[in-house]
Amino acid sequence: MTGVASSSATTNTRSRAEINPWVVAAVVVVPTFMEVLDTTIAVVALRYIAGGLSATVDDGEWVITSYLAANAIILPITGWLIAHLGRRNYFLLSIAVFTVASGLCGMATGLGQLILFRVVQGLAGGGLQPSSQGVLLDAFPVERQGMAMTLFGLAALIAPVVGPTLGGWITDSYSWRWVFWINVPVGLLALGACALTLRDPDYLTAQRTALRSRPFSFDGVGLSLLVIVIVCWEVTLSKGQEWDWLGDPFWRVQTLMILFIVGLGGLVFWELRQSSPVVNFRPLRERNFAACCTIIFCAYAVLYASSTALPALLQSLFGYDALSAGLVMSPAGFFAVIAMPFVGRMLGRGTDARWIVTAGLLTMAAGSYWMSQMNLDISPGEAVWPRVVLIVGLALCFAPANVAAYLYTPLALRGAAVGLLSLLRNEGGSVGTSLAQTMQERRDQFHSLRLGEWLDPFNAALRSFFEAASQPFLQQNGDPVAAQRLALQTLANLRDQQASALAYFDVFWVLSAVMAALVLVVLIMKRSVAEKGARLVSE
Repeated sequence: MTGVASSSATTNTRSRAEINPWVVAAVVVVPTFMEVLDTTIAVVALRYIAGGLSATVDDGEWVITSYLAANAIILPITGWLIAHLGRRNYFLLSIAVFTVASGLCGMATGLGQLILFRVVQGLAGGGLQPSSQGVLLDAFPVERQGMAMTLFGLAALIAPVVGPTLGGWITDSYSWRWVFWINVPVGLLALGACALTLRDPDYLTAQRTALRSRPFSFDGVGLSLLVIVIVCWEVTLSKGQEWDWLGDPFWRVQTLMILFIVGLGGLVFWELRQSSPVVNFRPLRERNFAACCTIIFCAYAVLYASSTALPALLQSLFGYDALSAGLVMSPAGFFAVIAMPFVGRMLGRGTDARWIVTAGLLTMAAGSYWMSQMNLDISPGEAVWPRVVLIVGLALCFAPANVAAYLYTPLALRGAAVGLLSLLRNEGGSVGTSLAQTMQERRDQFHSLRLGEWLDPFNAALRSFFEAASQPFLQQNGDPVAAQRLALQTLANLRDQQASALAYFDVFWVLSAVMAALVLVVLIMKRSVAEKGARLVSE
């Protein structure tokens, strides 16, 4: 092992490219924002898509599942693809295919076609996140990588926040097809700008040259195992609650879980013994990187869980439509944009990333706990501010965690590390969405039963409510029996409403506990200061 100064590597890259790194950053962030946006923008349009293509809503969910599965398959192998194709070539190819696939999604005439085009879109889009992050890490010197990760965070963090609102507005104002067509002009502009500005750094060029001198070998076994693992995982997360998880009488979930566990064990065993693995797990040996992977995974699980639960709460119990619920959530993105430059400046001044991450985790825990204390009599503003606190906390975490993750990662493993972290970030979102839906439905049943225990004839408050509720119905129809039945239905509706609200609040409470517990993970991290002269080891 030899020490190689990362600042020297980035200096060589910049001198070769002769392009201002801020220009490079502005160019690569756009396609990344576009790709991350597509993970959430279509969620609110699912009912419209299913109706427009004469399919059921349950079948329409494959539009999301297929994209996430394809996206997850490509993320961990981007390091291998970049090493063999060159990062610039791979980035441009990903943008081009993603743009074409987006146009085809908008033109689909059947659900099968749309799912096929979404798979292509996911395979192409998966390479955009790690590629753009790698470009930013190489374009900026180590002491300014905090600002680089802040710029990347504007895409990776703000896009899923504004996605549901933008998707709801486009669907209500125009058509669900424009949810996909909006990517076409943006993709074409991004393709042209990236073609003019991007160049591969010297170490990637040397790596690619060295690979060309060797006999070509492709890890087909590793790729096959990866496909099995990711497909089983995504389908389980997407359909687990609908199929009753491990209680599935048809053994679909059980079979998928067995395949997932066996496939994951085989994948790790196989890839650790390959000289050129398609999925490189070696970056996880570095303590900081492993800790930051855990933090980012859980933070995005909390983000997507709250982004699923809060709109559902507002729409089901407060009577908001999709656009109104999105407007309640959108101000958080504005405050995150304000917070992130301050985080980047603190990192640039030598602040240890661990302390900023800790502050962010505790802020996220506070925001989630605040949401767990809401009630059914709140105004829209009282739902906005807890969400703002949560997203600001994530903004505090994102850039420092990314800086700390790559600070001690060897340059030779950076491509694999970026792909793994991007995969875990996306999978955290999938887990959070599934967790929120499952927990809400299960806790709804629990609270409904517990509340029902108090609804008996000996409860004086219940008798008083029942008599008061029966009188208006009796005056309207003059039928005592019908009035009693309507009063009972009113009571049942109130019980269901309260049970559902308590279930949502339980979800937020659990999310708060998860974020508070993550502070313990920070304790195992090494000193993480992005300062000039910091050195990375290279294999």
